[in-house]
Amino acid sequence: MLNKQLKLILVSTPIGYLGSGKGGGVELTIISLIKGLISLGHKITLIAPKGSTLPFKSELLEIRLIDGIDQPSWQHQNKTDPVLIPSKSVLPKSWEVVIDIANESDAVINFSYDWLPLWLTKVQPIKIFHLISMGAESIIMKEIISEIGQLFPYQLAFHTKSQSKDYSLKTDPIIVGNGFEMENYFFNKNENGPLGWAGRIAPEKGLEDAVKVAKDLDEKLLVWGLIEDKEYASKIEKSFTKETIDWRGFLPTNKFQEQLGQCRALINTPKWNEAYGNVIVEAMACGVPVIAYDLGGPGELIEDGFNGFLVKPNDIEGLIKATKSISEIKRKNCRDWFEKKATNKVFAERVEKWLEKGLNKKSLQSCKIN
Repeated sequence: MLNKQLKLILVSTPIGYLGSGKGGGVELTIISLIKGLISLGHKITLIAPKGSTLPFKSELLEIRLIDGIDQPSWQHQNKTDPVLIPSKSVLPKSWEVVIDIANESDAVINFSYDWLPLWLTKVQPIKIFHLISMGAESIIMKEIISEIGQLFPYQLAFHTKSQSKDYSLKTDPIIVGNGFEMENYFFNKNENGPLGWAGRIAPEKGLEDAVKVAKDLDEKLLVWGLIEDKEYASKIEKSFTKETIDWRGFLPTNKFQEQLGQCRALINTPKWNEAYGNVIVEAMACGVPVIAYDLGGPGELIEDGFNGFLVKPNDIEGLIKATKSISEIKRKNCRDWFEKKATNKVFAERVEKWLEKGLNKKSLQSCKIN
């Protein structure tokens, strides 16, 4: 732990206000990290789109809300697309505020997966740290992240090793994982509940594969998440009987974890290189084992046979087999893993070490933070 209090500016995702669900797992990451950093005694100024709210208050927290148009997500653009900044965009407005108040802070942490803040790192004297939330979703994003990783390796961090491999880095990446507030998730001993799936309802999340498992087992699948792609959701709904899917919507953490904890297993079916897998950790925090495709982050979160099962991507039969064997996993294993590796305190301590390394400029050689 650092011996001094840091004054930090945290810049939220510009694709939606905190609480909208548009930011996906990034929203939960930001909230968890703020709580963790405050618990370590650091002072936070959060820059976020208008409408953003946090589920807590603190004397060490100031929120500055920025009115503007949401930034389009790179997830739904082509890899060759250019940088797009809408008229009256919240993205440049947010960074104008950051630059204006940066002299009052020790460092800035950027959560936006976008080109502008990464480019500003090269031309601004302020220390901008970037927690990259996705794999290489476009050519231009891969180029700028790889460039920053070579010029300022100690100011770049990733959630998992597999995510970092999408980029051209000359040194070992800094891996900080993720974390969530332990008190927000209650351990549930029930081993005989329904099957669950959670995430943004979009093609890259692969919901249809989990529904196929439920149909094969003649069960209902509980589904939580923001319907981002209505056409995709409608197609899935029309492909299966109404008895197969129970749409639960996008819920606040307290209600989500209460319902999720009743499941006997969470099925996770990414079709892309998942950077981390927040819902996987949320499930394990409740004692729910996870069956996931071994694609990206899930492969580093699930210890096969201990807190869940890993299955080859797109292997429906593998998912079904693992689901039938889920009783072999002790639910206590899942909670123990969470408490050891993914609480917001553990996460904040990793981020603190990352910031200390970058601020002290000890070396251009980056490394994994244990």
